[in-house]
Amino acid sequence: MYEKRIERTMEKLEDMGLSQMLIVDPMSIFYFTGVYISPFERFFGLYISKDKENVLFLNKLFTIPDNIEIKKVWYTDTDPVTDIISEYIDKDKVLGVDKELKARFLLPLMEKNHAKGFVNSSIAVDITRGIKDREEIEKMRLASKINDEAMAQFKGLIHENVTEKEVADKMLDIYLKLGADGYSFTPIVSFGANAADPHHEPDDTVLKEGDCVLFDVGCIKDGYCSDMTRTFYYKKVNDHAKKIYELVQKANEEAEKIIAPGKEIHILDDTARKIISDAGYGPQFNHRLGHFIGLAEHEYGDVSSTNDWELKAGMIFSIEPGIYLEKDTGVRIEDLVLVTPDGVERLNNYPKDLEIIG
Repeated sequence: MYEKRIERTMEKLEDMGLSQMLIVDPMSIFYFTGVYISPFERFFGLYISKDKENVLFLNKLFTIPDNIEIKKVWYTDTDPVTDIISEYIDKDKVLGVDKELKARFLLPLMEKNHAKGFVNSSIAVDITRGIKDREEIEKMRLASKINDEAMAQFKGLIHENVTEKEVADKMLDIYLKLGADGYSFTPIVSFGANAADPHHEPDDTVLKEGDCVLFDVGCIKDGYCSDMTRTFYYKKVNDHAKKIYELVQKANEEAEKIIAPGKEIHILDDTARKIISDAGYGPQFNHRLGHFIGLAEHEYGDVSSTNDWELKAGMIFSIEPGIYLEKDTGVRIEDLVLVTPDGVERLNNYPKDLEIIG
């Protein structure tokens, strides 16, 4: 599995005219090796090469499983780490480097001419990670299944006089009991006009009759993330809010309906945005339609009007149109979708029809 991922990345590096790369993003190293370390200020890197041996560079303070089948090079806090790295780099060739490589490590490599040149080649890793393999897809399905089950329970936390923060404080326990390993991001719980802020943080706002209740939530399971948004109404919904909800639902469903390999990604954003704009709410849909997701809650790649990538089987991303009316209400409906060889699979199965709770 790991070897295949490195092979796929090397193919993309070769298309860029490169035969070697130094990767430092901890999540990408985990993707290629199964080893996850938060290195803080210390160097942690994976060197991959077409012609030479792949190498994992580790500080002796780090601990990893014994069964990691890759060459390991250890160093201490007082060792000249960039000089150690340079011993394994092909100095006669250009080195692809990770966009996350800190200047304190990159500059010494450049100043001492430890490679013929240096190129940001993160796109090769990003594109590889953007196409999920079979094992990743199964993990993403499981994470979203847990998220569906959690959403049903989150709805049960809503009652008269409850605050956003009181609801949010109970969510982690629900996730853990359902088998999740934790949050994939800090949950968003928004009542009423607070939902007009797409990234509102739960506060002491008290729920009122007629308020929308927006949950933007996700969990992590076996390293992979889920993400889903549902908007409910408490006890009643007026005609104005119902119209907004139905527009967002239509934009969500119509965009998902046309997903298929070979189409350009921007068409999805164009489709959802036209529905909302034609109804007069274009300025109130103030973000892209979606983002890629996997080991990280937001991975490289988006579903926006400027992305002309072709959809490919194995891509997983969100579809999350919204309308945000300041001092009034906000509605967002978000699913994760998987591009399949024949079309699309929605990973979220929690219902999307307007629901009044309480």
